[in-house]
Order: sequence, then structure tokens, then C-alpha cells
Amino acid sequence: MDLQTLTFLFVGTTFAIYIGIAFWARAGSTHEFYVAGGGIHPVANGMATAADWMSAASFISMAGLIAFYGYGGSVFLMGWTGGYVLLAMLLAPYLRKHGSFTVPEFISDRYYSKTARIVAVICLIIASVTYVIGQMKGIGVAFSRFLEVDYETGLVTGMVIVAFYAVMGGMKGITYTQIAQYVIMIIAYTIPAVFISFMLTGNPIPQLGLGSEMADGTYLLDKLDQVVTQLGFSEYTTQARLSSTNMFVYTLSLMIGTAGLPHVIMRFFTVSSVKAARESAGWALVFIALLYTTAPAVAAMARLNLMQTIDQPNAEQNLAYADRPAWFKNWEKTGLLKFEDKNGDGLIQYTGNKGNISKTIKVNGKDVVLLSNEMVKVDRDIMVLANPEIAGLPNWVIAIVAAGGLAAALSTAAGLLLAIASSISHDLLKGVWRPNISEKDELMYSRISMIGAILVAGYYGFNPPDFAAGTVALAFGLAASSIFPALMMGIFSKKMNKEGAIAGMLSGIGITLLYVFQHKGIMFVKSTSFLGDMDPNWFLGIEPNAFGAIGAMVNFAVAFFVMSRTSKVPKEVEKMVENIRIPAAN
Repeated sequence: MDLQTLTFLFVGTTFAIYIGIAFWARAGSTHEFYVAGGGIHPVANGMATAADWMSAASFISMAGLIAFYGYGGSVFLMGWTGGYVLLAMLLAPYLRKHGSFTVPEFISDRYYSKTARIVAVICLIIASVTYVIGQMKGIGVAFSRFLEVDYETGLVTGMVIVAFYAVMGGMKGITYTQIAQYVIMIIAYTIPAVFISFMLTGNPIPQLGLGSEMADGTYLLDKLDQVVTQLGFSEYTTQARLSSTNMFVYTLSLMIGTAGLPHVIMRFFTVSSVKAARESAGWALVFIALLYTTAPAVAAMARLNLMQTIDQPNAEQNLAYADRPAWFKNWEKTGLLKFEDKNGDGLIQYTGNKGNISKTIKVNGKDVVLLSNEMVKVDRDIMVLANPEIAGLPNWVIAIVAAGGLAAALSTAAGLLLAIASSISHDLLKGVWRPNISEKDELMYSRISMIGAILVAGYYGFNPPDFAAGTVALAFGLAASSIFPALMMGIFSKKMNKEGAIAGMLSGIGITLLYVFQHKGIMFVKSTSFLGDMDPNWFLGIEPNAFGAIGAMVNFAVAFFVMSRTSKVPKEVEKMVENIRIPAAN
């Protein structure tokens, strides 16, 4: 069976499952729409949390970044994994014990202030909309390739699908859909990794294959270092991300941003008890680890396959553009892969050189001329999806990866949209403006809010500010600078008052947004590159996407300063905090 037919079969089947679940799990009340009725089993919730977590940035973009930036791209792997541990250990059980529907609702109760709730909603919407823009980029990439349409058509198709099952089912429908999506994602991610690891190293376990020898006796990572440096790129295993300080701060920003993401925290409100919240956090970590430990192997093997397919410095002649393989032609149709024959020789030069100056290097004792890079666009987000095609795997494997990529892009987008919708309908409308609104009307406005969020995110999906993981990293920084400190102080500091929390959130997200808009990587403008050149005006050499950690420090400092000069926390609020922190038996 040909690839196109298999792709439509696999993708069509998975979509039928999602839509079927949406009909079966329609939300009939706000309790079901926001927290799925509060009775999800810990194992099921752990699987749904993993799917919510493993977004397009994790499934599609993270391995692509590690593939191109090696050690420099590992900040995503370390930051996102470490952040989930922080969330599971420091926040999730306590927030579940409080019993709120949403993060702004907890902040409103803890800081006894509707103003605090409004500020939390603003911070949540800014971070979540930025995050969902990254998911829309992933949706467009996945749909465009496997439906063999342009990026814009693929994006519209994905928007319609996610709108259908997210708007209809709310958290209840999203939860059961994400369970199905996790199963599809992990199968789609691991099967090609096993195939490619065995082909390159003879070891079918990707995590071990990464450190194994290839057929010629060279270790895989040593071979990759050799290939990329010969073509003028930086060494794969030692390439840092601008500076050690920047690496540290970026990792920290992703970690605490992870722990402050409302759409992930909301997942722990769907279980029946604090004990179940802890158990689901543990299960989620297991499910997440299956993909995250595989990602470095997928990244390295994809980069090696790509370099050896397109441009081989040891070969007598580079690949002729007219002889480019089928996978190359397929991705050219999407506009995410572009070639420009700069010297008119009809051959593909894929090098790390910049500008139009050629460079001559010695390869096996002979001179090899490296012209400026003729691959004028190799979108990092295509690497995972293109990897099976590049490696020449069977069509059914490529079709499974298509279904997995689409599942990843859709799963987190749905969770984010629900977080945005609930913050508008439940926290602003019912919590502040119209407290007597009926449940039916609240549910209606939740769905309207979700549709509005889809349209806004879709607009920026048509004009993506960055690759998926880059945009998502910025969203994590915004959450890190605003929501995480408010939650931590709310749980672990009985003395933190409303004035301090409000001032902290505003100052944290304010200084982060100011820094982002002032320098490279501006939120809604295409950034120049992932690594790029260090801007001398950057604070301590820290790039904009990593500034969330500095914003969080400002948040904490301002909050405690303002607290020391304003009124004390009411006694009943101190008792509430004590009750939240006392371990529960159930």
C-alpha cells in the first residue's frame, strides 16, 4: 500500500477515535467541563498528563533542536524534565488539596483578593496564548506534510479538528482523548527510533544505541562530530548555548516555568483525592520518561542521517539536486525545506558557513571547497517527522509517525485552550463580573472563549514568530516570572499578603516582557536564529527566551519587599495555608 493511502488510513482512524470520544464524553456541567467530574483514575490521569505535557514542542520540535544544536539544545530536555519534578513535588498535591477549579481561583482564595485573581488571569492568558501559538506551528507542520498541502491549509485543518473535540468535551473529553493520544504518540515515537538505532548500531534500544559503535567501529556520537565539523558546523557534543550562564538560566527558566503552567496544574484537579494526585504525578513521570529518554537518540540519529544523505564531504561529488530523494521533494512542497543553487553547479552544498565566502578544508588529504550554505531553509521542526523517510523505513512506520505528530500537536493545544477558556469564563466572568451567572451560561461562555482563543492562536500560527520549541520556551519564561512565584509563596509562606503577590506578579511578567520586546527573539516577530550571536546589550549575556528566571527573581524580591511594608495576612488565611500544607491521609 502506498504512503499516502496508509497515512490517510492511520490518521483517519485516529481522528475517528478522537471524535468518537468527544461525542461519548460530552461535558454536561461546568464540573465536567473544568475538572472532568473529579474522578479520573490516577493511572489514566498520569497518561493524560503525559500527553498534555508532550506537546508539539516535545514530540516534533525538541529532538529537532537537539539534532541541530547538540549539547546546546539539551536545555529543553533538562529544563522540562526537571520542571515536571518540581511541579509534582512542590505544587500539585497542595493545590489539589485546596480543591480549586483553576489556578487563578486558588490565587484569589489564598490572597483574598479579586484583583489578584484578575492579575493571575492576565498572566495566564499571556503565557498560554504564547504557548498555544507554538502548538499551532506544530499542527501546521504536521498536517501540511502528511496531507500533502501547504502549511496554511494544514494549519486550518488542525484548528478545525482541535476546536471540535475541545469545545464539545471540555476537560472530560480532553482527558479521554489525551489518553488515546498518548498511546499513539509513544508508539509513533519509539518504533522508528528502534528501527533506526538497529540500522545504525545493531542495538534496537535507542537509549543504548546512542552510545554504541557503528558498523565501521566508530561510536555514533564520534561519527556525528566528524561529519558535522567536516562540513563547517560546530562540534555536536560540545556546542554550548551562547554561554554557561545562559545555559544555566535558560534551564532554570524552563524548570520553574514548567511548574507554573496552568494547563498542566489543572490536570491534578481531575482526580478524587490528594493521594490520587501524587500517584498520577508519579505515573505521568514514568510515561513522560519513555519519550524524553528516547529523544536524544532520535535527535543524534536524525542529524547523522540528514547530513549523510544531503552532503557528504568524503564523497567525490555532492548530491545532485536533480537526484534528490523522494523525502526531500515531499518536504519541499511544504515550504519548510528550501534549496538555492548559489554557484549554479546543480549540486547541493549543505555547510555551516555564513555569507557568500567559500571555505576550503582538508578531507582525507584532499582539498574540499565549502560554499556558503545552499540549503537556505531546513526547518528544525521537520526532523522527527522526516527522520523515518530519510532513513528509508517502511511506509507503515512513516504513517504511524504522521499520526503521532498530529496527536502531539493536538493534545497540548486542547489543554491550553481549556485553561484559557476557564480563566475567562470561570475566573473573570463568574468570579469577578457576574457571580450569579447560571451554570448553563457559564458553560456557553467557556466554549465561546475557547473558540476565540483558537482564532487568536491560529492568526499567529499563520505568522509564526519562531520554531515551535522557541515560542514555547518564551511561554515558559512568562509563566516562570509570574505564576510560579505566586503559587510557591502562596503555599510555603503564611506571611505573604495580597499586596506583595500582586506587585510581584506584575513586576515579574512586566520586566520579562520588557526585556523580550527590547531585544532579539521578540515575541511576535521572527527571531534571527536559535543560537545566533550574543547581543552585547543582553543582561549578563542572557537571551530573551531565558529571561523568565530573572523575572521570577524580581517577582520574589518585589513581593517580599512590598509585603514588609503593607498589612498582615488575615488569621483565617494563615489557617488555610496551614491546612493546605498538612499531609492528608486520602
